[in-house]
Amino acid sequence: MYVAVKGGEAAIDNAHRLLDFERRGDISVPDLSVAQIREQMTLLVDRVMTEGSLYDPDLAALALKQARGDIIEAVFLVRAFRTTLPRFGYSEPLDTDAMQAIRRISAIYKDLPGGQVLGPTFDYTHRLIDFTLAAGGEAPAPREGTSELDAMPHVTGLLDQEGLIECEPHVDENAPVGDLTRDPLNFPANRDLRLQALARGDEGFILALGYSTQRGFGRTHPFTGEIRVGDVEIEYVPEELGFAVPLGDVVLTECEMINQFKGSASAPPQFTRGYGLAFGRGERKAMAMALVDRALRTREFGEDVKAPAQDEEFVLAHCDNLQSTGFVEHLKLPHYVDFQAELGLVRKMRAEHAARQTEQDEEALEAAE
Repeated sequence: MYVAVKGGEAAIDNAHRLLDFERRGDISVPDLSVAQIREQMTLLVDRVMTEGSLYDPDLAALALKQARGDIIEAVFLVRAFRTTLPRFGYSEPLDTDAMQAIRRISAIYKDLPGGQVLGPTFDYTHRLIDFTLAAGGEAPAPREGTSELDAMPHVTGLLDQEGLIECEPHVDENAPVGDLTRDPLNFPANRDLRLQALARGDEGFILALGYSTQRGFGRTHPFTGEIRVGDVEIEYVPEELGFAVPLGDVVLTECEMINQFKGSASAPPQFTRGYGLAFGRGERKAMAMALVDRALRTREFGEDVKAPAQDEEFVLAHCDNLQSTGFVEHLKLPHYVDFQAELGLVRKMRAEHAARQTEQDEEALEAAE
């Protein structure tokens, strides 16, 4: 990303002061606290954590305050902070079967083991502005009831029992997992790196690509197998202990899409999978990610790449909003020398064009005489 800028020191200092002044706004209005952002702008905080690749609600809320609500700038701040953190190892794979779900729905089975949990959702709201919020009204407390949630096995497991869905791709547990934060992305990229890139990719870009696959620009005709949101425990195995110890919980959103069939001469037709995962409550992001994940598996199924969402280099090289904004916004930096060179070239070409035009006009005049 282009970040190196040189300029007048005093002018830059004043620009920073003006930025802080504009961020604060009218000082007669109470200052917005980080806790308020963390607690009342939760979906925004979750998005910054997901695209910033760092689970820290307080830090994401602080970044949003500093960035004046600019999501990409906040993501930049979080990722920059992330690079300063020491890394002491990798967690164990997350067991989302054991998730303490606050929301769990399936669009393919009404009655599924563990039940469906509607949870907090915009799905059934009327999208009418609630003016009581402007008046400082308080939301009524939800009704409380008893909860006897059973185990919530993944819905894809039900299909798997009958062999109706492709098996999870075999993974060598001893093979190293790619780390996009440490190594540059090379193509072709395996699914572990693709999922990492999609997870921290810009939600709007991933959503647009997922939408494109539904409109026919890619081979996805999915059902939402399951969406679950809730707390998952993180475990880590210290080398000196040799067994897993819990580090804490994180809130995740997981989505499994069930896509149309694939078979071969040796295998009967089966559903295929698309997978999405996001920090916090990122339902839209997880769904879009699952759509694009399936589209990017085109190579695995021997399908032809016919749409942008199936082209992994197109998707993965452009989904990162920091890289995108860096390349676009570097155009604001001084290009005086480059422009002067092109300005001279254009003037020279115009002079040559004018000379040719004059010569052609003279030849036409002589021919007419």
